[in-house]
Amino acid sequence: MRADGRVSTQIRPIRFVPNFTKNPAGSVLVEMGGTVVLCTVSIENGVPSWLRGQRYQRGWLTAEYCMIPSATDFRNKRERGHTAGRSQEIQRLIGRSLRGIVDLTKCPDMTFVVDCEVLQADGGTRVASINGSWLALKLAVDKAMAAGRLKQNPILDNIAAVSVGIKNDELLIDLDYSEDVNADVDMSVIMTQSGKIQEIQCTSERATFTQNQLNEAISTAESSLQEIFEAQNQALEELELAN
Repeated sequence: MRADGRVSTQIRPIRFVPNFTKNPAGSVLVEMGGTVVLCTVSIENGVPSWLRGQRYQRGWLTAEYCMIPSATDFRNKRERGHTAGRSQEIQRLIGRSLRGIVDLTKCPDMTFVVDCEVLQADGGTRVASINGSWLALKLAVDKAMAAGRLKQNPILDNIAAVSVGIKNDELLIDLDYSEDVNADVDMSVIMTQSGKIQEIQCTSERATFTQNQLNEAISTAESSLQEIFEAQNQALEELELAN
């Protein structure tokens, strides 16, 4: 048993609150255990300059990520005028993950801007951001289609992410902060609901690992991700019933 009572392959309680704020095209508050992230999606006209004038027109999706100063148990300095290296890495991961399940040719001359604000950090902020951002993107796309701004749905699949760790040869799913900082191996697994791998980030922090351990980690993560997909879909179903 882990410190919070979970077994090794159990994810933390997860909750999605759609339409948490009213101004963006899509917004979702996501909670994974003690980690809380506000994910919003705005839709802007136009694309980056490097995409203009290409033979095949397509839209773009980009992401930004940051932690509010009080997200951890000590106050971090606010990122003003610069983006820290860790934030850059995470926001690129979020952008890549979402672009992998969006057909950008169906939204030409349009940019989706994803913003992830970590309100409370207790491990797994990047995977929580991906999980909430997909749902916020779905809400934004649905709104754009209802308004006639989009003619076709560009979303190809659901996507979700979960963290995996290895400590003393034991596999742990969905690490909280205390587990994350002490893990021998740290991994993030991002997959589609149809079972395809979008990305795997894996780092040997304190010990190397075997190919068998890697295969076991991916397989266990895939099983855990089904719970996240179910939570995403349930949030959409409840929203549809409420409307």
